[in-house]
Amino acid sequence: MDHPNTENIEQAGALQRTLARVVAVQPQEVRALLWSFAYFFCLLAGYYVLRPLRDEMGIAGGVRNLQWLFTATFFVMLAAIPVYGTLVARLARRRFIPLVYHFFVVNIALFWLLLTFDVEKVIVARVFFVWISVFNLFAVSVFWSFMSDLFAAEQGKRLFGFIAAGGSAGALVGPAVTVGLAQLIGPVNLLILAAFLLEAAVLCAARLEAAAPRGGESGAASPRSGAAGLGGNPFAGIAEVLRSPYLAGIALWVTALSLAGTFLYFQQANIVAAASDDPAVRTRIFATIDLAIGVLTLIVQFLATGRLITRFGAGPAAAFLPFVFAVGFIVLSATPALWVVIAFQATQRAANFSLSNPAREVLFTVLSREEKYKAKNVIDIVVFRGADAMSGWLFSALRSLGLELGSLSLATVPVAAGWLLLSLALGRAHERKAAGLKTAA
Repeated sequence: MDHPNTENIEQAGALQRTLARVVAVQPQEVRALLWSFAYFFCLLAGYYVLRPLRDEMGIAGGVRNLQWLFTATFFVMLAAIPVYGTLVARLARRRFIPLVYHFFVVNIALFWLLLTFDVEKVIVARVFFVWISVFNLFAVSVFWSFMSDLFAAEQGKRLFGFIAAGGSAGALVGPAVTVGLAQLIGPVNLLILAAFLLEAAVLCAARLEAAAPRGGESGAASPRSGAAGLGGNPFAGIAEVLRSPYLAGIALWVTALSLAGTFLYFQQANIVAAASDDPAVRTRIFATIDLAIGVLTLIVQFLATGRLITRFGAGPAAAFLPFVFAVGFIVLSATPALWVVIAFQATQRAANFSLSNPAREVLFTVLSREEKYKAKNVIDIVVFRGADAMSGWLFSALRSLGLELGSLSLATVPVAAGWLLLSLALGRAHERKAAGLKTAA
């Protein structure tokens, strides 16, 4: 009669062999991989339940006010960074990560009350638009900081695509729920579901702390490395970005992504607003876009992301997104129609989530813990939203000068070309840093 432990070992081996068909996972990494997948699934499912409501509220607050909303988001981010920096400096990872997510759950509950009782609808819509932009960047940045802290560079190349697929699965479930329930129960009541999903993400994060691989052949970081706060100055992340050419290059990469994405988002808002004046219809359009993105991204992440990043490196993988933007803006300049902007959004975001974003997160695996949490947070939040605000005002200024949507699309193509070259340069720098870490070990 088999011993229970033997049976468990056999089951674990069978699971590892099944996973090995789609991801190059080692036995000691399986539990951490699955909890990471579940964590990101819950996080993005909750966000994507809310995202179509955010996009609808952006239109409800006035398309012409979008640049003000992007600017407000940037200043809220600036105020939040020192608070987050203080948490990271003083609290252990296992404490500050749940605290960040619990704070956002309380916010969701407050918005549900305000929207349910129809309190200052336009003002609340604008505040919600800003809040969810802050929530998204903080929640996802904290997640990927955690991942780059737990997994080494070599592991990131193999595993980050599969882990990102957890988020993509959540990004598929979230819009599907929204499409099915938005008109049945009303968009506001979806906030309750989003809060439950965010609490589930906290549970997964706690289980991941216990399941984290403890080094060995794969070179994983020890979970004990997150047992204490980082210490130091809450503003240290800004100094890290300013004095490191590598981090400055990543910041410039994020700026280019923001500019291209903002120009496309503003074009989408104009085209969708012209297509329908029914809020429910517009919410369904945005949810349909998210649903298409989820399907495309999930297929690529399960079947190709890890293999492509391992085969070609982080640089070429990161370069795929600017290539998609260059082609997409050329097509959009010729045909500024609803179906084109939907196809463009679906393709670029699928390329980002399935390949270029996991590759960008791999770039952080060769950095110190302070850089992974503090500097990365500055790049993901302050730089990204600052670039959003700048890009929003730039788009509005160019429109006020009489430039049509087609001309604005063409003007973005050279930016995408420079962005592509930057991606390749960052990939080469990452390989040099990874080789230096191996030599030092």
